[in-house]
Amino acid sequence: MSNKEKQALIAEVVALLQTRLTAMEQSQTSPPTPPQVSQVPEMLTIKECAATISGLSEHTVRQLVKQGKLPSLRTGAGQNGKILVSKAALLTYFNGTQ
Repeated sequence: MSNKEKQALIAEVVALLQTRLTAMEQSQTSPPTPPQVSQVPEMLTIKECAATISGLSEHTVRQLVKQGKLPSLRTGAGQNGKILVSKAALLTYFNGTQ
């Protein structure tokens, strides 16, 4: 690569950097966007599920989980772990949109 080609390449890089810096300076004048917060689903225990839906028993919630009709997550080890159900999934199931 000759010196002339190197200088032309450097000039292109400088021009690109200037364009980028100008764009960054313009974006700094606009109000900053708030940081995105990920939505964490609200999880309910079996007891909380039964209390959320009127007339629903803990036994029924356990049966729905066991049958796979209500998605759940077990925390802890073995059978001593708590079963957690997404509140959104519970409400969706009982609003007839299963």
